[in-house]
Amino acid sequence: MDGMAEVDLGKLAADKASNSDVKQFAQRMVDDHGKANDELKSWASSNNVTLPTEVNAQQKAMHDKLAKMSGDAFDRAYASHMVADHAKAVASFQHASKTAANADLKAWAAKTLPTLEEHHKMARDINAKVGTANKPTAKKSGDR
Repeated sequence: MDGMAEVDLGKLAADKASNSDVKQFAQRMVDDHGKANDELKSWASSNNVTLPTEVNAQQKAMHDKLAKMSGDAFDRAYASHMVADHAKAVASFQHASKTAANADLKAWAAKTLPTLEEHHKMARDINAKVGTANKPTAKKSGDR
């Protein structure tokens, strides 16, 4: 579900983001998570595992929240969400790469982990850029 949510939100952000770095990051999420999702589907098919076919209610709610936003507010909310999502993903894949019972799944998690770590770093960098930039500055006490 998380991979599907990354693709879904990436498509939304590629369309709605006002910052070019956010747009590029969003397209990277669509491409990389789409590829990882396809690899996981292939593994699931060959291991007779049924994967979810849609995002969960929390992920849908985040999509709906972001869909109502625009401009700098959208960029900040999306970037912040990507930092949190990728922190969870990195932790999950670190765990799976060490403890998954299925050897192929364990190997896939280990292979995918560096990409997720890169995404997390990119998300933090973009969040630092759009999270503080573009916010209205507080007026100084002498300003009217």
